[in-house]
Amino acid sequence: MKRTHTCGQLRADHIDNTVTLCGWVQNQRDHGGVIFIDLRDREGLTQITFDPDICGADIHAIADRMRSEWVIQITGAVRSRGDNANKKMATGAIEVYVTSLEVLNKSETPPFEVDEHSKVGEEIRLKHRFLDLRRPSVQRQTITRHKITKIVRDYFDDEGFLDIETPILCKSTPEGARDYLVPSRVHPGEFYALPQSPQLFKQLLMMAGYDRYMQIAKCFRDEDLRADRQPEFTQIDIEMSFVDMDDVMQTAEGMVRKVWKDLLNVEVGEIPHMDYATAMLLYGSDKPDLRFDMKIVELTDWAPTSGFVVFAGAVENGGVCRALNAKGAAKDISRRQLDALTEFAKDFGAKGLAWIKIGDNGEWQGPAAKNITEEARIALGERMGVENGDLLFFGADTEKTVCNVLGNLRVELGVNRLGLTKSGQWEFLWLHSAPMFEYDEDERRYNSVHHPFTAPYPEELEKMETDPANVRSLSYDMVLNGVEMGGGSIRIHQPDVQARVFKALGISDEEAEEKFGFLLDALKYGAPPHGGLAFGLDRLVMLILELDSIRDIIAFPKTQKARDLMSDAPNLVDEKQLKELSIISSAPPRS
Repeated sequence: MKRTHTCGQLRADHIDNTVTLCGWVQNQRDHGGVIFIDLRDREGLTQITFDPDICGADIHAIADRMRSEWVIQITGAVRSRGDNANKKMATGAIEVYVTSLEVLNKSETPPFEVDEHSKVGEEIRLKHRFLDLRRPSVQRQTITRHKITKIVRDYFDDEGFLDIETPILCKSTPEGARDYLVPSRVHPGEFYALPQSPQLFKQLLMMAGYDRYMQIAKCFRDEDLRADRQPEFTQIDIEMSFVDMDDVMQTAEGMVRKVWKDLLNVEVGEIPHMDYATAMLLYGSDKPDLRFDMKIVELTDWAPTSGFVVFAGAVENGGVCRALNAKGAAKDISRRQLDALTEFAKDFGAKGLAWIKIGDNGEWQGPAAKNITEEARIALGERMGVENGDLLFFGADTEKTVCNVLGNLRVELGVNRLGLTKSGQWEFLWLHSAPMFEYDEDERRYNSVHHPFTAPYPEELEKMETDPANVRSLSYDMVLNGVEMGGGSIRIHQPDVQARVFKALGISDEEAEEKFGFLLDALKYGAPPHGGLAFGLDRLVMLILELDSIRDIIAFPKTQKARDLMSDAPNLVDEKQLKELSIISSAPPRS
């Protein structure tokens, strides 16, 4: 046996026991001939002591040469640290006096200190990810991910779900993002695609009668990256037969409650529901952050009487006028910050940002204030609950632009500028009934808001051909603190409805048969009503640990440029491999 205990296991109860530990040298300290080393493994630290009168001169001499990240095995007696106990360490009541030592491996000087407090750039950490993964904070994050995954599997097993794997090498189908393609050697010129989700396969499992499916599924999307996106990511994927929206949402809620209770001992109450239209009106977002109040106020009927030509003109041209009241924020936001917020708003489509400050003396200040009539000012004050010290922000443009600008401005103010949120807040929301379609001005066609297999509200089917923009879908997203944790929908199970949706999307019968023929074939043979949902596992772990990036909770992540700095992937391959795959590369050599 290489070890009897881990480095985080020993307590006062083990005093006088002889133990064997293995691990990495965290640090070495020489206190007048007695050498102390903190020995580390994933479970914690133990102080081991090299006293030459106990371990002998030879072992003491080796300990004197030891440096960080050496891998060693020691045997010794557990002793009390008495008055020198370290209450900050779980093992701080004891130390191990070494009697036997084996150096299992030496280490070169690492490029950064492997500890909690090491300040090092992300590029260096990812280049040496095998070292970064040794850091206690990173290990805790990785272990938390494991615990969450186990809780999830146990929950769905108890609920009667079957864990079924679906293919990684699939057919390329349009699902929103670009596919990662895999060339086939056996079928020259043809390609597999890596799955963006198991969507079609889990629907087929319902049609095959498996009733309740789940999978911790690996998914791939070739899209531009950001803090909460990676080219490969993991979903908690579920699908259920003979259900409606409430059934799927209640099952998913149960999983969330169990994770938060078992991991954090937090009771998640009943999760509120909000429809898409309400969310866009009040929060300008389909993933509203409910940790602070600051709702958007509708002013479209007020704008024509305001006296301000910008507001009136936007409404006259078919747009809307809405506003935010940042209560008491006039003193917290300087003119320089207002200029920065104006530039921020422009990034989301605004031509500018009208604002009004209400001074402590009740004076209305700002470019927009002087353009509003006294009568309109009184009406605005009543509608927005204006008080001294408030700061108002306006949006007047197309509805889409105003939602985008004020929705993002609200989050920027509440989260980043005014500090209206705090650690340990968990504000969940079910957002449901998003539109089936959104119109693409460039392509002059409708696209699916979710995916082409999402079912519409049955009572709105008659609008599919005449008014597709106002058909709602049986869809639902779970939102936490302004971040979409996961989403799903009731699926189409009737061939005629699926055909009407394809037609609304401009997909011809020939194209539908070519891309989705196997699904359409399955729908002909008694498909049950079914629906499902997928949680982003990476994002869920990021949220529960209150981190800013999913790269922190993926063992071997990619950079924002989709590159693995540690293994140097992607990389060029030799001409022989390309020739076997019938590929000619036109890419220039890497610099």
